[in-house]
Amino acid sequence: MAHNFPILALGLMSGTSCDGVDAALVATDGRSSLRCAETVTLAYPEDFRQRLRDAMVNREAPPAVVEELTRRHADAVAELLSRAATQAHEVGVVGFHGQTLLHEPEKRRTWQIGDGALLARLTGIDTVSDFRSADVAAGGQGAPFAPLFHRALAESHGKPLPRPLAVLNIGGVANVTWIGAGEDEIIAFDTGPGNALIDDWALRHLGRPVDEDGRLAAAGAVDARALEALLDDAYFARPAPKSLDRDAFDPSPLEELSPADGAATLVAFTAAAVVRGLEILPEAPRAWLVTGGGRRNPMLMEALGQRLGVPVDPVDSLGWDGDGLEAQAFAYLAVRSLAGLPLSLPTTTGVPRPLTGGRLDRARG
Repeated sequence: MAHNFPILALGLMSGTSCDGVDAALVATDGRSSLRCAETVTLAYPEDFRQRLRDAMVNREAPPAVVEELTRRHADAVAELLSRAATQAHEVGVVGFHGQTLLHEPEKRRTWQIGDGALLARLTGIDTVSDFRSADVAAGGQGAPFAPLFHRALAESHGKPLPRPLAVLNIGGVANVTWIGAGEDEIIAFDTGPGNALIDDWALRHLGRPVDEDGRLAAAGAVDARALEALLDDAYFARPAPKSLDRDAFDPSPLEELSPADGAATLVAFTAAAVVRGLEILPEAPRAWLVTGGGRRNPMLMEALGQRLGVPVDPVDSLGWDGDGLEAQAFAYLAVRSLAGLPLSLPTTTGVPRPLTGGRLDRARG
């Protein structure tokens, strides 16, 4: 099917927190033309969240879980289209990331569950899924995958932004996109832990998978010895590009700490890992823009500001949608996939050459 770009695309993202589906509409040509529109989040019920967590822990994908995941994504599509007063036939493509169960690029394995063909049938919209496999099969890290979107977003902003600029996404894992002054100056890698260890610690000690407003961490003190042990991980000495699985770090140095001190130390670990990433970059960013759930943790934002010594602000301060950014990215990448454009570069995932990817499932025929 031929497309006249730009087109309206819909992106979907379900992160490692397993809290729900983010859905976003984007009008784009997959290059520099970019207009972000409506976004919505559809929360998962707790019983399904637990089934997803079990699938992640056990590294298995029961067919019933895959189908339910896909149908809940279809529900998010319907909700977004309703709120945006948009019909399915007006949308050119859906970008369906799916749920990551496994990410081991050094073994050339990455696994995101979700049935793209079923989603295309349920929504009536052509669907691109399986974004990462081609990159990993070619020897790339398969992550981060949003840097090209970050660059397009920065370039489409109404006012010039300082360069070099860093966009820091703090999800389960944290990753950075470094955007230099030159047209092709872009570097990306996972800096280290994001929210995953903090969320797991909160679930263990508070009975809920989030330290709301960083209150538990605020009541504690950083344990220098535990922090040093956490930072003594071979990952931090590896060159970029590099990427991580959600459960890559061993939390055992925290075992003897109180709940509050453990939370404070994990916040310091995430921030210190970002600072370690400065050693990889050709020039320190003049400003950091933070997206993902981590931007909502005041203790984490404060720690980043203190350690980085330059402005550190949530992307929302520019009018960007910090909750919908990753979903927007996969809408943008789906359009790039349709157009045969690269989704990843040697400087973003370590792939040998600029590489496209994604699997297209047609809604009809």
